[in-house]
Amino acid sequence: MSILPLRKPIVAAPPSDVQPRTAIIDIGSNSIRLVVYQGHARLPAILFNEKVLAGLGRSLAVSGSIDSQAMAAAHVALARFAAVARAMEVTNLRTVATAAVRDAKNGGELIAAAQALGLTVEMLSGKQEARAAGEGVLSAIPQADGIVGDLGGGSLELVRVRAGKVEDRVSFPLGVLRIAGARAKRGKVLERLVARMVREAGWTGKGKGLPLYLVGGSWRALARLDMTLSGYPLPVIHQYVMTPTTIAQLGRRVAHLSKARLKSVAGLSSGRAGTLGDATALLGVLLRQIGSSTTITSAFGLREGLLYGALDEETKRLDPLIVAAREEGRIIGRFPEHGDLLDAWIAPLFAGQPLAVARLRHTACLLADVGWRANPEFRAERGVEVALHGNWVAIEASGRAMLAQALYTSLDGGMTAPDPVGQLASAAELRMASAWGLAMRLGQRLSGGLAGPLQCSRLTLENGILTLALKDRALYGEAVEKRHQALAALWQVKAVVRDL
Repeated sequence: MSILPLRKPIVAAPPSDVQPRTAIIDIGSNSIRLVVYQGHARLPAILFNEKVLAGLGRSLAVSGSIDSQAMAAAHVALARFAAVARAMEVTNLRTVATAAVRDAKNGGELIAAAQALGLTVEMLSGKQEARAAGEGVLSAIPQADGIVGDLGGGSLELVRVRAGKVEDRVSFPLGVLRIAGARAKRGKVLERLVARMVREAGWTGKGKGLPLYLVGGSWRALARLDMTLSGYPLPVIHQYVMTPTTIAQLGRRVAHLSKARLKSVAGLSSGRAGTLGDATALLGVLLRQIGSSTTITSAFGLREGLLYGALDEETKRLDPLIVAAREEGRIIGRFPEHGDLLDAWIAPLFAGQPLAVARLRHTACLLADVGWRANPEFRAERGVEVALHGNWVAIEASGRAMLAQALYTSLDGGMTAPDPVGQLASAAELRMASAWGLAMRLGQRLSGGLAGPLQCSRLTLENGILTLALKDRALYGEAVEKRHQALAALWQVKAVVRDL
């Protein structure tokens, strides 16, 4: 039997228009993280994300220095991250250090080690940290109006955000790794400590009636825990809401949860689990002192704020949800311009809808092709998965549910809300989204995903008649007619086709 010689595999040359990669190494008091980004500047996609819980701030309260174990872990992490950034051909690498390195007596040793690896470390002041955290929240929740609280291992930053701008900001030495001693003492030592710091900074009651936007790994871990304990059906922490009452209840429960129970919480690392009690206690005290009415978790913080802060004003004003959906449609869709055209084509049917609703419909149209490459039996399910679990920002859970329903209906899933969509939005919202889906389904079939047929046709709803006007009547085949009739049936109107 002859054996064919092995051939060297053919490797396609990379496209010449590959977008540059940027990255941030964030040397925090609890963790050191590398994130590599690529894509549209307004909301670049994450290509790589890795953290090491080095615990640089763990020993600061006792010795004022970074202990040897944490320092060794940091050296290993920085060496790896520098090598990964080189291998990924990152064109713009930014390395920043925060409270622990800033305050430690031997922080210079870590900076020197980073410099030996070719990394230039920016030492952020407390107010710079605060600004970056505030801008990170604004990058993902452009309409944010309240107080941003960024809890790190070594410090707590508070930032007033309003009308797309960062206003007052302050930094306190109240990191989650620093407050254990105050909690361990009898009486209300932590309460008095926080009250004094907040009062002296002029922040007492500053958040009255406003939400507190939660930033930082420990508070995000708390949100994950509450989602698990409450059986929340959507495992996405961004814009997850917790009330002060909920947080008080969590404070009482955390101390009694077993290690096995904590380990079962998806996405909760053992390192974060150990700080939950302190993080919850601090949050409860802070809410009482600044008077915030609720909390909203933000998946974006300092790193995203550094990227956002470097943008020009025109780019900052772009809607991050639309930008991300358009980019996703460009990557996985058949024809990049189709989503915007599809939205313009169905928009006359939904005239008068509020802008907040219209942008969700636009987003659904930009994602209309997400199921195209999936197995035909699972296209509708693929639409739901992308809508509910996609890395979207500037959208609440009800908005994700409406996207999911629109895509599910458009991709032949029907009108019934699939689980857990029906638990996240009202029946009226889902009925509206189903109408979007049927209209999208008609446009998709008529056009075949192309621009021409949409540009040479018009869809209107007037006087109880759903009219499809066409320049080329040959496009009106059996499949198009069925979808035209289905949309008309939803509104109990007559379907009519005519020449344009």
